Amino acid sequence: MGRVKLKVCHTTEDPAVYTLDMMGSLAFRRSFTAVLPLLLAAVRINGQVNATPLDCKNICVCASNIISCANANLSNTPTQLPSQTAVLDLSFNSITGLRHKWAPKNLGSLRSLILSNNKLSFLSTEAFVHVTNLTYLDLSFNNLRQLDELIFEPLEHLEVLLLFKNYISQIDRSAFEGLNSLQRLYMSHNQISRFPLEVLKEKSRLETFSLLDVSSNRFKALQLQELQALRAWIKNGIYFHNNPLACSCELYKFVARWHLMELSSAVDFASSHTCVIPGVHKEKMLILDLDKAYLNCTEVKVLKKEAYLEESIKLDCDARLKNVMKRWELPENTSLSSANKTAEVTSDGKLQIGPLRLEHSGVYTCYATGDSLNQTLHITVVVLNSTTRGGLENLKTAYTTLVACLISIVMVIIYLYFTPCHCPCCPGEKDDPRESLHSSTVSLSKAQDEVGQQRAEGGGFAFGHAAPLGQKRQLEENERLNPIGEADEEWQEGNKKRSGSDAESVSSVSSDTPMVV
Repeated sequence: MGRVKLKVCHTTEDPAVYTLDMMGSLAFRRSFTAVLPLLLAAVRINGQVNATPLDCKNICVCASNIISCANANLSNTPTQLPSQTAVLDLSFNSITGLRHKWAPKNLGSLRSLILSNNKLSFLSTEAFVHVTNLTYLDLSFNNLRQLDELIFEPLEHLEVLLLFKNYISQIDRSAFEGLNSLQRLYMSHNQISRFPLEVLKEKSRLETFSLLDVSSNRFKALQLQELQALRAWIKNGIYFHNNPLACSCELYKFVARWHLMELSSAVDFASSHTCVIPGVHKEKMLILDLDKAYLNCTEVKVLKKEAYLEESIKLDCDARLKNVMKRWELPENTSLSSANKTAEVTSDGKLQIGPLRLEHSGVYTCYATGDSLNQTLHITVVVLNSTTRGGLENLKTAYTTLVACLISIVMVIIYLYFTPCHCPCCPGEKDDPRESLHSSTVSLSKAQDEVGQQRAEGGGFAFGHAAPLGQKRQLEENERLNPIGEADEEWQEGNKKRSGSDAESVSSVSSDTPMVV
């Protein structure tokens, strides 16, 4: 009976309904399990999973408008960033992507964003729409593999962009459009196989752009003619060393010219400018050694010539062989026809330029070719900002000023060390060591001399005739002036003697009229 009752208790509900409920619950579980990853992915795309509010007490350091969350073990960018944030440092974390809603709409004060040493592999096309005032962006040491079209277009004020040490192999030709203020772009140590020449052709930034580093990539060829036509200050900042470029004489001439012009990109890394010799072994050699071995390329030389405004100069290839064809190339690849007739080739193959203007400064290239000669000569012409006459006048003025200064110095020395003695010098008299000490009191006024003479004649101290009167007067005056309290000395002449005292010395110093005791 107990078994029957237990069976009745389990069969109080309709078995068919129970079976249907179980089947529905199982189907719902399966469908929910299948949809759940999609929902989580959608939530992650919106940047709401693992979103961590900004914590300035435990995780980040917040100082005024600077926020540093470096090495804070973050997997996503923090939320609730203050609107006044100007510098945001999120380096050395584990951030994998930069979504389109990572920054609030009011983050227009942000100037520097540092995301180096993360795990970034994804950049949304709208990642920078709310930080359009950025001037410094560091995305180095990440896992980026491509740069999509117009990825940096909102950053019209960006000046420095760091992308080195990634895995970038694909760059859309429009990736750098909109960067009108870009000055420095670092893209070394990637896997780029195409030189981003479009970065250097943007007219809006030609006057300010100064550095492009694409060294240590996978370039096999360069657009040599287009690179050579660039402005001098831009060429000085293009770094393309340590790439597997194919060896050729054109490449040698290109690098040798940059090296002779002392461009930083060629001089600073001369030992890293290598090329690959065609063949099975793919050997590397220095590009600047191609004229000595392997291809026996034409030697490249360089000269420098200075001239003044309004002058005329002649440039020569200095090819001493006959039947040599000379071809000239003006700065910035300007042709002779468009030089306003200020430059022309003479009958002997020389290039005459004049009257000179400042815009004539630059590098002039001469190609001399013949049966036994193949030479390239680069002549750097520097037009000085003054005429010849003006230069000579400036030289005369400088010379006159120098002579006047020397004369002034000589006069001062004469005045200080060679001033004639104001007291009469007696032959045969020994130098008194006290004269240097009392030099300021040796020269007395004429009135004092007269008073001293009256004292000698009117019953004062009598002096014999053993020594001249002038000498004795001088000795007497020197003895009477005793400002430092020297010991009294006696001068005996015949049966008379005179002694000086400190009181007399003091009175004689402090009074213009000597006191008679």
